[in-house]
Parts: sequence; C-alpha cells; structure tokens
Amino acid sequence: MLERDSPDPLSLEPVAMGRPRRVVRRRPLDPSLRPNLPEIQPLPRWARLDGGAGGDRNAMFVAGAGLAHLDQILRAGADVSTAGLGTGADVSSAGSDSVDVSNAGKIFGVEPVFSGALRQRLALKAAATCARLARLREDEAALRDAEHLSGVGVDTSPAGRLHRLFRLFASRPIKFDAATLSAAAECVGAPSAFDAQGIAEALRQTVASANDPLAAAAGLSAAAVHDLAAVPAIDAEIFALWLADLALAQKLGWQAPVPLLATVIAHPALRRAANGRRPRPSDRDWSNALASAYALAAGEAIDVAGALSRQTQKLLDAAPKLRAKSAARVIEMLLADDCIAPARAAKTAKLSDRGARRLFDRLTELGAVCELSGRASFRLYGL
Repeated sequence: MLERDSPDPLSLEPVAMGRPRRVVRRRPLDPSLRPNLPEIQPLPRWARLDGGAGGDRNAMFVAGAGLAHLDQILRAGADVSTAGLGTGADVSSAGSDSVDVSNAGKIFGVEPVFSGALRQRLALKAAATCARLARLREDEAALRDAEHLSGVGVDTSPAGRLHRLFRLFASRPIKFDAATLSAAAECVGAPSAFDAQGIAEALRQTVASANDPLAAAAGLSAAAVHDLAAVPAIDAEIFALWLADLALAQKLGWQAPVPLLATVIAHPALRRAANGRRPRPSDRDWSNALASAYALAAGEAIDVAGALSRQTQKLLDAAPKLRAKSAARVIEMLLADDCIAPARAAKTAKLSDRGARRLFDRLTELGAVCELSGRASFRLYGL
C-alpha cells in the first residue's frame, strides 16, 4: 500500500507532519554502581549483647560474632571495574591478585557502594555522643547543618571538629603516621607540643604485638590515654576511642576504619551497676568493657547497613528514570556521604540550582532519598 501525505489524493498540498518525539539521552550510571546489592541479614538475637558490661566471657563471644558479620558486609560488594575481561579470566594484570572473575566479570569481596554513607552516618552518631560527653550543646541535627551548610574549609565549633574527626575515616586514607595523628589531634584540641611522630611509632608497636583485633583496640586506647596525660581528660578519651577503631580496622584488614566504639560508649547497658559510671580507657577492666561496647556497636552498625542497603537499591532502581544529565554524579555523592545539600550537588555536578532542586524533588517522589532536615528551606537529602 502507498501512504498518502494529504487526505485528497489529487491535492498537491502535503499534510503538516507532527514533530518527531525528542529522544532524551541519559548519562549511563557508573558501572561500579550497577550490580544488585547483597541482601544483608540482621544480626541474630543470640549474637546480640543482652546484659551489661559485666566482664563475662559472653561479651567477647558476642563481640566476635557481631564484628565477623560486619566484616562480611564490608566485603560483600561487587567490583565490575574489570568487567569485559572475560569469565574466569586472570585479572592480575589489572591490579588484582589473580582473582578468578566470575558472575559476568564481577569481583566480590570489595566494599558495597554505600560504605561511604555508612561511615559518615556512624561518624555523625559518634560525634553527637562525644559532644554530650564533652558537655557541648550540639546534637546530630546541629552537627549535620554545621558540616553540610557551611562552605568548604570554613572553621567550625569544637563539636563540629569532633564530627570532622570521625569523618576522617571516610574522607582520606587512615594509617598510623604523624600526619594522620596530627590532623586527628587538631580536631580534639591537642596542644601544639603533641609528639605525633613518637606516639605514632609507639602505637604501631602496640598494634603489632596484639594477638587479636579486640586486644589491639583495648591496648592502643589505654596506651593513648597514658601518653596524652597533658591533654584534658575528655579530649584524650575521645582521641583514644578514635584510635581504638583505627586499631581494630588495621587488624581486621578493612579498607578504612568504621566509627563504632564512640557511638555506644555512653549506652546505659555499659554502665556499671554499682556506681552507674560509664567505662573509660583508663579503667583496669577496660578490655571487658570494650568487648561489650563493640558487641553493641557492631549490632547497631549492621542495622544501619541493612537500612542503607535497602535504600541504596531504591536509589539505583530510580536512576534510569532520571532525566538530569548529571544525575549519576549526584547518586555517587549520595552513596558517599550521610547527606548532601542541593547547592553543593549543583556546584559539584554542574547543575543549576533549580535543576538540583528538581532532581531531589524527583528522587524524593520516587522514594529514593529522604529529606533529613525537616525544613522548607536549606534542605538536606540522604539515603
């Protein structure tokens, strides 16, 4: 059959054709964000601490179970950076240690894509707890605003510096060296006479001589309080809690420490029944109290990881429905931090302010992100 351009076969005037539909080309999502997320099982009841810090052997057992489960979560991601090398190929030439690439070019055993958001959310909780211990007035909401609504490099309050102390775990490589310890000491207000080089060497020896991760964390934090006798007691204690997480991560072989100990150190379950006093690194039975604290912290971190994993899946499912050119960059930012402000997203992803607001409105409509500030302006969005 022949198609006619006009209703009258004898007419020479063509019918006005409709405009073709505009094809919207979306920027593909970063391949490293594509794989389905592993299903995170909650920590079983038998592996959760059900009593106080009584110093019994149950605390060590439960802490080990919780940390082992958290360790599996931190190794449950899939790396597709070597995709295309072929199933079963040796990728040692790509920088891996002879890993057999299976499951369509994915390498399992790396951190999940939301690990940055996990560390930064726990960093916020740790900072709020330490602020209360130091009798500072900022809560989680105030710390969030101070960090994400101020400009980059702007000086902040003492509580804000505590927040930045724990945010170091996700923002830079952390190791026992003078530069790292000096940056951390500055966050807690340590004096300029702080011997970072000497303390770094002493801490490395303490960790190397420890038999297990919990012993390393306990020994290192206790030694740090002793070495920082010239620093105010609460500042030395907060620094010691930070160092304990660093020692634990070193022994477990994690890519970076996870804020754990400081998130629960003021938990009522850790207080002694006799005097209601919270445990401190200078206590004689600090090892037992630390095991109980890590048992609590691991369970809570696993719960947070499970919630973030489910929300991350919603975010990745929503990605193909986004029309903004820089949506993939914004998704990467959301996965790397506790929250972001539309203004920061606009600047980083090269969006207009209006475009960034519309993008977050769309993500909220799809249930992919949550608005965390509860305000009509100066909003903050996160998983």
